[in-house]
Amino acid sequence: MGYSVCRDSLNVVVSSYEKAEAMGRDRPVSSSLFPNSLFILFLLSTHLLFMKSVGSWFMGDRVIWVVYFFLCVISLVEVFSAASTLAYKSGSFWSPLIKQALFLGAGTLVVIVVHRVPCRMFKAVPIILLPLSAIFLFITSFFGAKTNGAGRWIDIGFVQFQPSELAKGAVIISVALILSLMQRENGADRRAFKYILMVSLSICGLIVTENLSTAMLLFGVVVLMMFIGRVPIVQLGKLFGTIAIIATLGAAFLFSLPKESSLSDSVPILHRVETWSNRLSNHFEDHGDDEVPDPLKYDIDKGAQVAHANIAIASGGFIGKMPGNSVERDFLSQAFSDFIFAIIIEEMGLWGSGIVVFLYIILLFRAGRISSRCERNFPPFLIMGLTLLLVSQALLNMMVAVGLFPVTGQPLPLISRGGTSTLINCVYIGMILSVSRYAKQVSEAQHTQFDGSMEDIKHE
Repeated sequence: MGYSVCRDSLNVVVSSYEKAEAMGRDRPVSSSLFPNSLFILFLLSTHLLFMKSVGSWFMGDRVIWVVYFFLCVISLVEVFSAASTLAYKSGSFWSPLIKQALFLGAGTLVVIVVHRVPCRMFKAVPIILLPLSAIFLFITSFFGAKTNGAGRWIDIGFVQFQPSELAKGAVIISVALILSLMQRENGADRRAFKYILMVSLSICGLIVTENLSTAMLLFGVVVLMMFIGRVPIVQLGKLFGTIAIIATLGAAFLFSLPKESSLSDSVPILHRVETWSNRLSNHFEDHGDDEVPDPLKYDIDKGAQVAHANIAIASGGFIGKMPGNSVERDFLSQAFSDFIFAIIIEEMGLWGSGIVVFLYIILLFRAGRISSRCERNFPPFLIMGLTLLLVSQALLNMMVAVGLFPVTGQPLPLISRGGTSTLINCVYIGMILSVSRYAKQVSEAQHTQFDGSMEDIKHE
């Protein structure tokens, strides 16, 4: 309504100029026309900037927007509750909440900006981001700021960031681009397998020495993308066999490593081996079928993170203690990050944690629905790769919190406290929304290798 009024008023001003010009070029135009036109232009710009409907800023799939905002709300509530240790150290009760709100606010602006970029433009991202990530990862390996013995951060004075977060997005986009360019009627070209391994293994090799879980997570998502991208089953079978052999040998090596080994001192690149060995041993430690640990003699300081996470989960019940009433947050050093899901269970119970799981499931299924209706090849591979990365990381974090996986340093996407990870995850959400907004879609879902041919899909 306001836009049409401003437009009609502006048309009146333009018509006045045209009439004045028709009366004679030498005859001066009425002096009232110029300020009137400026006033109308001011009203028009004000309407576009401030009176524009809120919905026009949030385009793309509305379900994904709802999931995103729900995750942000849960993040604010749980980080504020779980970050009691940070509040104590900073001396400010509101500091953790304000910082997280600022990061999420900046992340929402990032989502709005990125989702307005046509998804086809993301094809150019790997050209810059892939070599840049490799350089940053190489620098981090030698000069990175260390946290808990792992150099995962680059400190440039006023801000710290994790190059591995950039590298994950670069690899996913690169794999999506390779798969889209090398699709044939009967599946992906056999050369795609080689190119994907060259890209992914080079980046994972730079990540693995400092962050084994991130390298494993990233490569696992790449394998899933190759499976979705119709890479020949024979090649994937050989890859699975190789992975199984390497994993078996690696686990045997870690289990056989002495408690106090000098391997990390003699081989600098393996300085995290002792940590991996201890975490693996603690997770799979077997007390025997007939041996039941005595609760009075149980050493809670041994594996304190896991022990207090289990206490939080056990005390949560179905309803929970309600937000702000957690007890174990004061004992979990990473209650606001790696083990925030345990705090969610303690405070919100099984129903609250079920809502969190359900939100990630909705995100995955919604992305799958959008990808199945994309006409071109690149958008579906991109949206599925990014969504699988987010959901797989969330699943890994939850498995660690409930004791189904050895302790890792993976935060819960869009919920855990964080700076770099939060902003990068918001970039992923923006790219997913860009696909839902700009990718040309058909009315019916396209076929895959599981239910028919792909002859109707247009190849780029």
